[in-house]
Amino acid sequence: MRPDGRLGVVVLVDRLVHGGAERVAADLATHLDPERFATTLCVSRWPDPEHARAPEVPARLRAAAEAAGVTLLALERRGRWDLAAWRPLVRLLRSGDVQVIHGHMTGSNVWAVVLGRAIGLPVVVAHEHSWAFSGSPARRLLDRHVIARGSDAFVACSAEDRRRMIELEGIPAKDIALVPNGIAPRAPRAGRDVRRELGIPGGAPVVGSVGALRAEKRFDVLVRAASALVARRPDARVLIAGDGTERRRLEALVSGLGLSRSVLLLGARDDVPDVLAALDVAVTCSDFEGAPLSVLEYMDAALPVVATRVGGLPDLLQDGVHGLFVPRRDPAALAGAVDELLGDPARRERMGRAGRERRRGEFTLEAMVARVEALYERLYANSARRPGRPSAVGGGRSRSGRGGRR
Repeated sequence: MRPDGRLGVVVLVDRLVHGGAERVAADLATHLDPERFATTLCVSRWPDPEHARAPEVPARLRAAAEAAGVTLLALERRGRWDLAAWRPLVRLLRSGDVQVIHGHMTGSNVWAVVLGRAIGLPVVVAHEHSWAFSGSPARRLLDRHVIARGSDAFVACSAEDRRRMIELEGIPAKDIALVPNGIAPRAPRAGRDVRRELGIPGGAPVVGSVGALRAEKRFDVLVRAASALVARRPDARVLIAGDGTERRRLEALVSGLGLSRSVLLLGARDDVPDVLAALDVAVTCSDFEGAPLSVLEYMDAALPVVATRVGGLPDLLQDGVHGLFVPRRDPAALAGAVDELLGDPARRERMGRAGRERRRGEFTLEAMVARVEALYERLYANSARRPGRPSAVGGGRSRSGRGGRR
């Protein structure tokens, strides 16, 4: 422990501008109790290429960290083997002021384990933010034999991810800590009207989705569903807010289907609550998910959600209560479910209200942070014991220590 009685914590993430995992890392770092934790947020790839398109982002991130009393350590790592870029973090870890390192996502999980164990930190935490858990034997081996063995706790963000980590990756249940994602409410700005800004006619039904434009998010399914939806409701509009590698392919698909008037690709937005205020129905059509922050934001905005029944989504949504589930990669089913809700305003209102109540009761930022704080303190308390001590995660026997766990 530090001389001031606090635990020194380093939250390690590759970059900060891409998606929900990065937001969780930043939210945790900036909301840990400053009376109990001295926190450093280490971003290993800074500046990010995305900063060229959004130059205000670095200043905003620095300001947010400073306002929370968090040190921002920005490393200029240019590639996987740019080992010299790690020197500032290594110096910090060797200073004696850090007791906990917490990695987020695979790359940072590996580096947290390698650096944390090499330097002899008391606590190493890795954080899984969901993946397909299929098609990549190397990834499963890395998770099981490097990250899980080298960390004191491997965090899962949903019960379904925890199940898959146990059954598909062979990670012992006692080594996995379940910490559901949570968010803080973000209200729309007064006076903003996204419908008017986009020229959407009054009374037109509006459907939307927010997220990084990556292949697994399957926004192409939403675009194809929009074609069927517009055939039934010619005045309908579909909004997709986000940016990413799939942008050009989606633009080509929208144009090829003749949907340029009906499907609007908004790009990255810093006014997501205002965008959500413009919607009647929210959609997520991913191939896999953990506990997506976008869905929690839909719920908080009192929107009914049409979603694929994948990953951790059934942990968040109950079919027929908070929205409707559809099979993945099924544009016709997606269009039908959206059309069903658009035709029943009273049902939409009931579902939206139920979703908001559940989000604010169960999936709060405060609850997520409190679970992580308690995890750090349990693991640190156990770190003073000899190998073979009771596990702080699941009550079994933890073999973490200077020599690894298994």
